[in-house]
Amino acid sequence: QVRVVESGGGSVQAGGSLRLSCTVSGHTYSRYCIAWFRQAPGKEREGVAAIDGNGRTSVLDPVKGRFTVSQDSAKNTLFLQMNSLKPEDTAIYYCAAQGSTGAYCYETKYWGQGTQVTVSS
Repeated sequence: QVRVVESGGGSVQAGGSLRLSCTVSGHTYSRYCIAWFRQAPGKEREGVAAIDGNGRTSVLDPVKGRFTVSQDSAKNTLFLQMNSLKPEDTAIYYCAAQGSTGAYCYETKYWGQGTQVTVSS
């Protein structure tokens, strides 16, 4: 059984920072691809950042230059550092994990419960 737990959400003023954590546990796979998504009210869920089973990271264009990802591989934890936050970053942030052989990520996604991020102007 794979378990995904997010933490670190909260409320912040525009220009502030937050760091989210995503911890993946379970013995099903030795490596994971882990990704952050977000869903704002009335909008579709969109990808934000990810890391593959080899530790290669990517950050998508809407947040590039403001958000970064880092990993504590020993603890299967992915961090999302969010700087220069804007009101449009307000959303529920979800983490998803997929088993991995390295660069390849298996299809099944295991989702966390989400964490709310609210940015006020």
